[in-house]
Amino acid sequence: MNVKTIILSISKEQLAALPTVTYPGHIVVVNTVEQATSALEIIKRYPVVGFDTETKPSFRKGRTNQVALIQISTGDCCYLFRINKFGFIPELCRLIEDESTTKVGLSLKDDFQVLHKIQEFSPKGFIDLQSMVKEYNIQDCSLQKIYGIIFNERISKSQRLSNWEASTLTAPQQIYASIDAWTCLKIYNHLISGNFKPEESPYKQSQESQ
Repeated sequence: MNVKTIILSISKEQLAALPTVTYPGHIVVVNTVEQATSALEIIKRYPVVGFDTETKPSFRKGRTNQVALIQISTGDCCYLFRINKFGFIPELCRLIEDESTTKVGLSLKDDFQVLHKIQEFSPKGFIDLQSMVKEYNIQDCSLQKIYGIIFNERISKSQRLSNWEASTLTAPQQIYASIDAWTCLKIYNHLISGNFKPEESPYKQSQESQ
C-alpha cells in the first residue's frame, strides 16, 4: 500500500523571492580575554543559546584556516568572540563542555572539526538543527532554507566569504555573524513551542512510500 508522507522543501526560486531577514538584537564584539570572561558570565545565565563559528575562507586547495570567530546568541544579544585575537580560552572551552547550557547550532560536526584543530574538547549540551528539523518533516538542511520554510524570510549570505580575521569587523560582517547564531536559537524556540504546523506549510509536498 502506498502511503503519502508530507515533506517540506523550498526551491531556490522560492527562497530568492522571500524578504531578507532583519537582525533586531544587540551585538557585542569581544576582542580581549577580559571582555570574553565578562560576556561568558552573562551567557551562563541563559539555559539555551544559539551557536555558530566563522572561519576566514581559503582559496588554496587543501588548506583551511583556523576558526576566527565564535558567535553565541542569547536571543536579544549576540556576542562575537574574536578568538583569532585572544585564543580559544579555557572559559570558552568550559561553556562548550557544559551540558547544563543547551547550545543550538547547525552542521555542528563541521564547527567541532575546525575547532579541534586548535585544541581538544568534548562538546556537551548541543542540539543540531539538521537532525531536529527532520521530526517536523523538513527535508532541507541549510540554515537559509530551514529558516525560509519556517519564517518566510531569507538569510543573506553576502558576507560568508569575507575576511573574518580582519583587524576590525565591518557592520555587515557583525550583522551576518549575529544572524547565523540568532536564527538557530529562534528556529529551536519556535519548533519546541508547538506553533509550527508542517501540515499547514506552503512548502508542503507529498512523497509516496511503500
